[in-house]
Amino acid sequence: MNFASKPCHHGLLWRAGLMGVVCMLQISGMQAAGLMTPGLRLNDQQIEDLRRTLEPLNEALEVLVEPDHAWAATYLPDVLIYQKAVASALEHREFHDVSQLEVAKGLIEDGLARAAHLLNGRAPWASKQGLVVRGYRSRIDDSIQPYGLVVPENWDAAVSFPFPMDVWLHGRDNRLTELKFIEQRQRSAGTFAPANTLVLHPYGRFCNAFKFAGETDVFEAMEAVKRHYPVDDRRIAIRGFSMGGAGCWHLAVHHADQWVAATPGAGFAESAEYLGLWKKEIKPLWFETQLWRLYDADVYAMNLFHLPTLAYSGGNDKQIQAAQVMEKAMAEHGMDLAHLIGPETGHAYHPQSKEELVARHRDMVRQGKEVMPTKVRLTTFTLRYPEMHWVRLEGLQRHWHRARVEAEIRNESEIELLSENVSALTLHMPAGSCPLASDKAPVVSLDGQRVVAPRVGSDRSWKAHFVKKGGQWQGVEDHPMPAGQWRKKPGLQGPIDDAFMDRFVVVKPSGQARRSYADRWARREMGRLTEQWRAQFRGEALQVLDLDFQDDAFQDAHWVLFGTPETNAVLKKILPYLPLKWRSDQLMMGPYLFDAARHVPVMIYPNPLNPGKYVVINSGFTFRGFGSNATQVPRLPDYAVIDARTRASEDVPGRIELAGFFDEAWQWGF
Repeated sequence: MNFASKPCHHGLLWRAGLMGVVCMLQISGMQAAGLMTPGLRLNDQQIEDLRRTLEPLNEALEVLVEPDHAWAATYLPDVLIYQKAVASALEHREFHDVSQLEVAKGLIEDGLARAAHLLNGRAPWASKQGLVVRGYRSRIDDSIQPYGLVVPENWDAAVSFPFPMDVWLHGRDNRLTELKFIEQRQRSAGTFAPANTLVLHPYGRFCNAFKFAGETDVFEAMEAVKRHYPVDDRRIAIRGFSMGGAGCWHLAVHHADQWVAATPGAGFAESAEYLGLWKKEIKPLWFETQLWRLYDADVYAMNLFHLPTLAYSGGNDKQIQAAQVMEKAMAEHGMDLAHLIGPETGHAYHPQSKEELVARHRDMVRQGKEVMPTKVRLTTFTLRYPEMHWVRLEGLQRHWHRARVEAEIRNESEIELLSENVSALTLHMPAGSCPLASDKAPVVSLDGQRVVAPRVGSDRSWKAHFVKKGGQWQGVEDHPMPAGQWRKKPGLQGPIDDAFMDRFVVVKPSGQARRSYADRWARREMGRLTEQWRAQFRGEALQVLDLDFQDDAFQDAHWVLFGTPETNAVLKKILPYLPLKWRSDQLMMGPYLFDAARHVPVMIYPNPLNPGKYVVINSGFTFRGFGSNATQVPRLPDYAVIDARTRASEDVPGRIELAGFFDEAWQWGF
């Protein structure tokens, strides 16, 4: 069937998508985001001097990675952060002030000092109080990422007394290189530094409002801190201001059971109202509005039932809008947002309001997080965010539509649960925590249907799985994927951008295809991903040529395949298992037929050759353009077809002829 015979309004798709971005970029007064601001043009002598100064650190690192220094591997990222900060700024022209040349030399000295300590079997900074900058190796791309710490003065490495921890999210700064970030964290404790509290400053992989890989960075940095310092898991708070306030809203509502308290300041909480999109003549596309539900905090406001939250805004700050939006959203669920407003204050903390904020935050943290609440409320639109305390969603009836659960432990032998748009779930309580009686099987009432569940373990742990079939709930032993059938499940639910929040590898084409729009487009997009990944997420994308690709070597990664079946051997190998037909002259996506010479499929799908991971075809992360951080949301769903004759730009990938989501069984949603 020819695509032209199907009603789709594909020309409008392209125009609205382009104009939607243009509208976003033309909004004034918004916090800009995107690429690093270009730096100074250093002269040849400055470049040579800095390279020569960096060389001893490079040589020391070469020695430290030798087998004789295996002990040093634990602390090696704490040295590599200095080398990366200077080398990256040097290679990519990211010195924004002449004074940063001296900062770079200082960081090289710091790196050399740490390297010398490691060569002597010591790591004194690991037991240092006050301001400490450390690093970790990210599982996403093996990159070294820095983080800053404020270590309490009464902390002693020999004493394992756990400390509360504040996670502070920084504001926007388009010049925030690793070099600048490390220098700041070595001289400033930041806006808040409570006594007897560890303060973690994640880098967040630059300026993405702690979304995508920036979100992953927060949790990877937290895990790195926990490996080296005693952290009280019941007293970890999330805080931030401006862009960091936006990140705080996002992480608070999506991970409400992870924190003891949230204190967002300013920022934004959603995209549409903040950007004024509904006032524009041309509206965003249908799948774009659905994809806002990934990061919009207001639609997840119900989850704050579990999290003490105190918002702050300057009374004269336009970004008070974020708290007002959340106040309205919380009210719809019977909650009143506590909101401090600095009188006659712009985009800053009012001194008296700040004092009150400090006192009330301290009180919230002192109470500690409730470990096993008797009531659980959870809402989500995607299995990317499936869990709240002892309730975990395993399947939705329809993705990108509201799912919700309200569960309550009624007594020692009964749990009552009401659900909406849920097809499978797990109730789980870790060892030592289950309040249910252990001498009889509990009964779970699911939407009024009573199901007998497994008994509680002797270690006071409990787990029960339930699926909904034909409108009826039933208990099952586990949730195995049905043979020969994919299901959307947590970590395998799309959209395309989901693959870039975890480890991925780019598989490059080696073949030479006939010159076509499609082949040229795919190669340009591959270049865009690798270039923009470094620029916007501060890492180097793992890459391998298709002929050198070994399946076994990348079982822990999503495969991102670029090219066509003619040019990419891995794509040709996996194609028979994917739900599309792609020959040299013809591309078929479901019932739709396209000219393969000028059309390119982009998509995400469960990897048939590597179950539990994705395969991505011809796409990197999908947001484009460099406007407000609120525009940094997924711009394409699970699949699309691009007319490659329309050249991709920094605004659009090309003319979008077809786009949509796979259904819950990863089948075409036509």
